Amino acid sequence: MDQSYRTHGVNPGRSGYDLALEAGDLVENTRALLTSVVGGTCPNHLVFSLNVTDALNLALFGMLAPGDHAITSRLDHNATLRPLWHLHEQGLELDWVDFDQRGYIDPEDVIRRMRANTRAVVLNHGSNVLGTVQPISPIGKACRERGIHLVLDVSQTAGTVPIHMDELGADVICFTGHKSLLGPMGVGGMYVRTGVEIRHTRAGGTGVRSAERHHLEEYPYRLEYGTPNVLGIAGLNAGVSWVLARGLDTIRAHELRLRRLLCDGLRGIDGVTLYGQDSEEQCIGVLSCNLRGVEAGIVGSILDVEHGICVRTGLHCAPLVHERLGTDHIGGAVRFSLGPFNTEDQVQTAIEAMRDVARRPPAHREARVARQSPANNGRPAHT
Repeated sequence: MDQSYRTHGVNPGRSGYDLALEAGDLVENTRALLTSVVGGTCPNHLVFSLNVTDALNLALFGMLAPGDHAITSRLDHNATLRPLWHLHEQGLELDWVDFDQRGYIDPEDVIRRMRANTRAVVLNHGSNVLGTVQPISPIGKACRERGIHLVLDVSQTAGTVPIHMDELGADVICFTGHKSLLGPMGVGGMYVRTGVEIRHTRAGGTGVRSAERHHLEEYPYRLEYGTPNVLGIAGLNAGVSWVLARGLDTIRAHELRLRRLLCDGLRGIDGVTLYGQDSEEQCIGVLSCNLRGVEAGIVGSILDVEHGICVRTGLHCAPLVHERLGTDHIGGAVRFSLGPFNTEDQVQTAIEAMRDVARRPPAHREARVARQSPANNGRPAHT
């Protein structure tokens, strides 16, 4: 990112001098890389956005209207749930599909809810709470047969699980850059299958055919507005390039091996409850748990302050998951997220740290956190 800004940190596509052309090449090369990640065929249909939330908003508000019907799941993230809820308040008919004890939705539950006015099925590919990868292909097949758009949030799986858009039957794939694609925060996007119509909900400069009054119809300009985040795209290019060079199979095998090690170790600690699938079948390197009698936020604070371990606590922006698990009233859960740079030693350290917290009397845990909090710079609790 630093090198990119030093050598060609200019606005791409806005002029014909060499630096602008080099910046444009960087953007277009990154489109091509990401198109290959999601199994797309036309790089021009890869659209950059701020993040996956931004991409989902563009897609959902541009596809759905009052009187339409949409289907989502209780596994989904607020990046999906909140736009759909706002549309629901405006007249969208909406169904939420439940998930089983292991953390999977049943494709037949989705298919049974399809109606004549169903316009879209909107699902996450991998749960950010339970780490389960959903059986999407049967749903995609049913959507294609009925002319229903399938919109997938692949934020948790892109960069660690192979994604083949046609095999999944997806029409729109939305992603963020800062997770397993190893890019920076503040950049994401979506891939839109040829023939899928998304209405304009914004308009602005594109650097192309500036005399036209109406925002351009063709992709990628159709859904891109103003100066792109070239710095973020440069970082995303480097991250995706590393992922592709390393190989998804290698990354996935490493993360699942660590997940199994962590799962086995936590299961052996008295008072620990694990949520979702307990094997590595159809999973990613995410594992959520709770310690009996201790709020998730307290566990997270002790792991951070005393052991230098960063975990996500709270509701993980997926409130319906916690309502279903019954953890919404106990502070959510403690989530461990494993990546390609984690090691077995780090996992063992995390297991021993959880064992240390579990051994302590409840009063000692809370008092310890209270004493340590000022040294923690007053960081807010995350929900």
